[in-house]
Parts: sequence; C-alpha cells; structure tokens
Amino acid sequence: MSEQDSNWKYADYIVTESDSIQKARAQSLELGIEPISPAMGAQAAVIAATTAAVNIVEIGTGAALSGLWLLSPSQRSVLTTIDSEAEHQGYARQMFSDARIAPNRVRLITGRSLDVLTRMNENSYDIVFVDADPSQVIENVEHGLRLARTGGTVLVPHALWKGKVADPAQRDDVTSAFRLLVQELASSNAVVSALSPVGDGLLQITKLA
Repeated sequence: MSEQDSNWKYADYIVTESDSIQKARAQSLELGIEPISPAMGAQAAVIAATTAAVNIVEIGTGAALSGLWLLSPSQRSVLTTIDSEAEHQGYARQMFSDARIAPNRVRLITGRSLDVLTRMNENSYDIVFVDADPSQVIENVEHGLRLARTGGTVLVPHALWKGKVADPAQRDDVTSAFRLLVQELASSNAVVSALSPVGDGLLQITKLA
C-alpha cells in the first residue's frame, strides 16, 4: 500500500459514524448505491457547520447517507433532496425517521434532477450537494450554482471518478466531464474552488458575488 493510500484509509478510519449513518451506509450498499466515504461525509458536515447552513439541496437522495451527514451539525437545517428512484427515497424516508429527523426538516422530491431544479428558487441555498447521474454532473453543477446564494457552496463527491480524472489517458465521457468541470472551475472568477482527495474526491465550489 502506498503512503497516499495509507493516508486515505486513515482519514476514513478516524471518522466515527453515528448508528443511523452506519445503517444508511449498509442500506446503500445493499441497494447497489455507491456511498460517499466516511471522510467525505465528515468533511461535508464540517462545511455545513462552518457555513451555518440552514437551507440545503441534495441532488441524489440515495439511502439518506449524505443527507444525514449534511443535517448532522444543526437542528435548524432543512434538506430538500431530489432523486429519480422512488424506491430509494422510500428507504431514505425510513432512515431519516429512524434517525429522529423531524419530518419538517426533510422534503423529498421524486423526479429527474434537470426537470426539478429548473423550478427551484435561485440564490436561495447555503449548500447544494450534487451526487446524481454522473453523466449529467456539469448540468447539475450549473443548476447548483444558480440555486446557491452568494457565499453558498456546491459540493460534488466522486470528483476524481474512480481515480481516472488525474490520468489524461482516461477519456470516457464521465471521466472527461468531471475533468472538464474541475479545470473550468479552477480558472473561473465567479467562484473559488478546491478539490479535496478524500474518498474519490470532493469538489468544493463557493459562489462569489
């Protein structure tokens, strides 16, 4: 194991996940949903806490794993979460209930993200978490930046896409989309962005005035 791999493994190992988050992780794996890593969830929670996030949008509900992390820092935060899979949202609803998240703190919307996001209020959200169809990552991030308030942050997990983004020889459509997204944001004056190597990459994009 390389030194870098050891660091990644240690970053996950030191995270203590609550019982409800562990349960959501197990449910994700059972459903065949690729879960965010513990370190990635913890980092998302730190960002939510640091920004005192109240209004959060999640694109890709899964089995509620990332949603539980995003809601964990504050009892005041409210999550709107979108997924095209009604079955997944059924499991997620149960996970939120089991974690004793009040029903008025979670709004689940079943539908295609590109259809739902066009109807949502722009400049209104503290955090937008983009973890849906990877082939639509650029379009979803564009919508996310429209929805985020000035100073709000868009978070994109899996931004290194299975370790392929850093390898220029990897040119499949999804890898190329993530690579283009990272490169364009790095040179944009409209945002400040950083790519963290936790898990398989967490892209953090904060919207400037």
